[in-house]
Amino acid sequence: MLKLAVPSKGRLQEETIRWFAARGISLARVGGEREYRGAVEGVEGVELALISAGEIPGELLAGRLHLGVTGQDLIREQLPRWQDRVDELAPMGFGRADLVVAVPAFWIDVRDMGDLDAAAGAFRARHGHRLRVATKYHHLVRSFFEGHGIADYQLVDSQGATEGSVKNLTAEAIADITSTGSTLRDNHLRILDDGLILASEATLFLSRGAAWGEEERSALSALCARLGVPLPLAATA
Repeated sequence: MLKLAVPSKGRLQEETIRWFAARGISLARVGGEREYRGAVEGVEGVELALISAGEIPGELLAGRLHLGVTGQDLIREQLPRWQDRVDELAPMGFGRADLVVAVPAFWIDVRDMGDLDAAAGAFRARHGHRLRVATKYHHLVRSFFEGHGIADYQLVDSQGATEGSVKNLTAEAIADITSTGSTLRDNHLRILDDGLILASEATLFLSRGAAWGEEERSALSALCARLGVPLPLAATA
């Protein structure tokens, strides 16, 4: 049985259900709001699971799911060498958000990552410790800063409202997801001119590590035909 997971609640779930419905596939929760399984109509041999978007990357990596809908940001953050572990079957055109680097708006001389590098060096010389960057996305941010040659900083883990970290004096800058930038502006933060780390959207991913028997391949072929996407080579070998 081909196991497909979609987000268990919220707008991402609603948009996912609409996306599949527009392609002739009905997804529906079975039972009450506390049930985390569902039914699929429109293609045979597919089992539906309702899982939080943040847990879907790990389940794909473990091979407990064949397919899952989650954000590109979560896949790239949680799965090292993600291209070897999952395939992007279909970007879905919703759930769009940018992972960006933002600094206090009054840092008028800090416009780009080069300026931030200089500011980080000056900050350490003045305060005796590294400039702090609050984020939930440690892997992506570290790689981005390394690509810009910035080393004089430290990441501060933020599992709450990251945009409030500067105001709360727990960080000097942040790297966070934003859709419109309004929350950043409300907190007097400004995105660096070249501070876009990743433009993310909801995507249907395929696990390369799942068990792909004849039944699962047949269901995937029918599903891809209905969705109008190419059949990935990883599941046909």
